[in-house]
Amino acid sequence: MILPRYRIAASEIVGAGQGLFLEEDVATGQIVTAPDAIDRTYRYQDLVGSPELSAQLYASARWFEDRYTVSPDWPDECYINHSFEPTGLWHLGFVFATRDLPAGTEITVDYRHLLPPGEEEAFVDTATGRRIVGLPWIESLATSTHALAALLSGTRLAC
Repeated sequence: MILPRYRIAASEIVGAGQGLFLEEDVATGQIVTAPDAIDRTYRYQDLVGSPELSAQLYASARWFEDRYTVSPDWPDECYINHSFEPTGLWHLGFVFATRDLPAGTEITVDYRHLLPPGEEEAFVDTATGRRIVGLPWIESLATSTHALAALLSGTRLAC
């Protein structure tokens, strides 16, 4: 669920299609999205091992360890685009504001936290040209935990 008021509109990121934009100010560390209606997770091995599920890999996201959700119905959270300098920090399915975000800000997260370890996204980061490759679980968890602790203590660190 998306907690602040928002709208879906054309993304400011070249080639990204639609994006999710805030319609109200959000303070540093505030939760932007929170998990809801998650009735099942899948091991990655089960996703790729099933013809039905593997056809929906494009709609999957890592939540923890090797557990993924599949959302082929594209809820509005799916309009959050990638950035290596994100406005949101993905941490265990929650997205936290990485800084004070004024209304009109597009919400982005670092997709490396959502991808399987070593899996490369089908596109590159348009701002840098860098490849987007899934982080190992421990690195993702350590990085996002450290960044979240810094946000909540009033210190901003890169995610």
